[in-house]
Amino acid sequence: MKILLTGGSGFIGKNILDSVLSTKYQIIAPSSKELNLLDEESVDNFFKKNEIDFVIHTAGKPGHRNAKDPNNIFYADTRMFLNLLRNSDGYKKMIVLSSGAIYDQRFEIKKVKEEDYKLHLPTDEHALFRYVSADYVAKSDKVVELRIFGIFGPYEDYAIRFISNAICKSIFNLPITIKQNRKFDYIYVKDLITILDYFLKNSTKYKIYNVTPDESIELLQLAQEVKKVSKVELPILVKNTGLGLEYSGDNARLHQEIKDLKFTTHGVAIRQLYDWYLKNQQNINKNLLLIDK
Repeated sequence: MKILLTGGSGFIGKNILDSVLSTKYQIIAPSSKELNLLDEESVDNFFKKNEIDFVIHTAGKPGHRNAKDPNNIFYADTRMFLNLLRNSDGYKKMIVLSSGAIYDQRFEIKKVKEEDYKLHLPTDEHALFRYVSADYVAKSDKVVELRIFGIFGPYEDYAIRFISNAICKSIFNLPITIKQNRKFDYIYVKDLITILDYFLKNSTKYKIYNVTPDESIELLQLAQEVKKVSKVELPILVKNTGLGLEYSGDNARLHQEIKDLKFTTHGVAIRQLYDWYLKNQQNINKNLLLIDK
């Protein structure tokens, strides 16, 4: 089967290309120059010239703290999504990797169910795009949306992503810093690969699934786990007291779909990621760890 992977140069895209999926399927991940998702003619011509079985859509305009241009996210992400959707005759299924941000992070997000996204209308552009696109997903017979809350693994931006940031700081004997302790749902990227493989192979009962682990975890617990793995006695600095808003989802629907689904424990996952960073230590810029964003 031939898969079009969008966002192949991003964190999740790189992990997909490095995974067992690349041995099971023929995955093509064109650059933005080869396939401009913002341009309808470029997308239309791509599907005319290529026979595609599945689309895994991970591309999106960055809006994080390290983004070079965080403007017009809603316009860009909506246009990319709709350009793929309007070519749905050119594939069997599109899997959209979405975000728990759809539930609106102005409020506590605690074990929310998939339909709870309608409780609030998000104000930030990324979440608003997810909110609007969810209606298109619900009406399409070819799209499945996987809502990811926290996710970590190789290739993520260690300057701002908490678990990788903590690991890299431990490698350089720097204090691990936490703006405020919060409870999160963090999934290891390798578990996402297993889930993707299932959704590529099987028809599903629902259109939208929360992709979250069975147990939520506090940032302070994760920092302590990094210390344990590194075997270095580092200080953990928490800037603001108290527990911040929770960010977690209900995964009952996902378990109902994948009966034997098991998640990698945080300890095992952090151990594997720590070893990966040790092997790639020459690529870590220590200066990026000295300023907390």
